Parts: sequence; structure tokens; C-alpha cells
Amino acid sequence: MEYRLTPELLLRAYTSGLFPMGEARGASDIVWVDPEWRGIIPLDGFHIPRRLRRTVRNAGLAVRADTAFERVMQACAAPRRDRRETWINDDILRAYAELHRAGYAHSVECWRGNTLVGGLYGVTIAGAFFGESMFTRESDASKVALVHLVARLAHAGYRLLDTQFLTDHLARFGAIEVTRQEYRRRLDDALSGEAEFPRTLPESVFARYLQSFTQTS
Repeated sequence: MEYRLTPELLLRAYTSGLFPMGEARGASDIVWVDPEWRGIIPLDGFHIPRRLRRTVRNAGLAVRADTAFERVMQACAAPRRDRRETWINDDILRAYAELHRAGYAHSVECWRGNTLVGGLYGVTIAGAFFGESMFTRESDASKVALVHLVARLAHAGYRLLDTQFLTDHLARFGAIEVTRQEYRRRLDDALSGEAEFPRTLPESVFARYLQSFTQTS
């Protein structure tokens, strides 16, 4: 049976522990995923490599939130050298744009002047942030966006940062895997909380969080 991917359906799925993926960029089929092992980044255990800390401070990137949500999604969906195909199809692009307009989906963007050079997007419900995808057009730009995202989530009192899967890349930042049962427990706890995604974060507040993040080599 065909159905339309709507913001309401997406919100019900996320609160049930599911997330959607398209079969391919040009396909309309949606697969609902409920991994046996789930990737998360504990917000009190975020790690930042020493070199990246210097980049965050000195790269001269402007970091903003929610000023180019659809452009971030389109950049995440674009083919790249290490991945010619993507799960972000037109139905997902449309549905998440609607979710953004409803206030449930957000982007963090890195800008070099007027050029969008990196970013990420995800979904927020109560005290949970569900990370969806990221992209970079300049070295480390997506990592800078992740650091700013975690600072915003920690400042706003979020309880869960869901990365869907654990990768070697995310493990460098303190990401771990938890069982489906443990994820559902953490999800229920996050959904019982209240948090509002901060579109801006004062420089002094961000600097304090940057200093607090565990430094690795």
C-alpha cells in the first residue's frame, strides 16, 4: 500500500525508535529502519581531537543554524567520490522540509563568506535530537558543524543525540553503540524531557562548552 511520507508519520516513527531511508535517490520506496544496535553520542562524553579544536577556533568559518535547511539537505543528497548513491530521495527531501517548517527539523551550517561549505541536519522531539546526515565541501567543515551542534544540545538540556549507526568517524567523537532495548530506554527518558533547539549560541557560551569537551590526540 502506498502512503505519503508526512511530518506526522515521521514524528510517530521517531518516537517509536524507527527512522526512514530511501532505497535510492531516484526511487520512491521508503524502508523503515530499527537497528539491533544503535549509534549515539553521549552528550556528557563528547570528544574533540586536538587538531579539530584548533580548526574550530581558527578556521574563520561562520556557523549558523536554520538559515539554509533545504540547501543542507540537498548537499547531503548529492553524489560524492566515496558514495555515488544516496538514500535521500525526493519524498524524504519534501517531507523533512515540511518538518523543518513545522519546527521539528534543524540544520547547522558552516559558511565561508557567502558560500555554504559544510553542515548537518536532524530532527528534534522533546529532549532528543536525531541526527540524519552531514556533508562537507571544505576540510573538516562538517566536523565543525558537529561540534557546534553538540554545544547547542548540551546548552539546551537535550538528553539524547542519536547517530543511527556507529562509524569509525563518529567513534572519534565518543559515539558508542547501545542495544535496541537500551536505546528505547534512553529514548523514553529523552522524550520525557523538554528542550528547545537554540538557533543562536553566544560566543562566550560556545567557548565554555568547547573548553569542556574532552580533548583527544
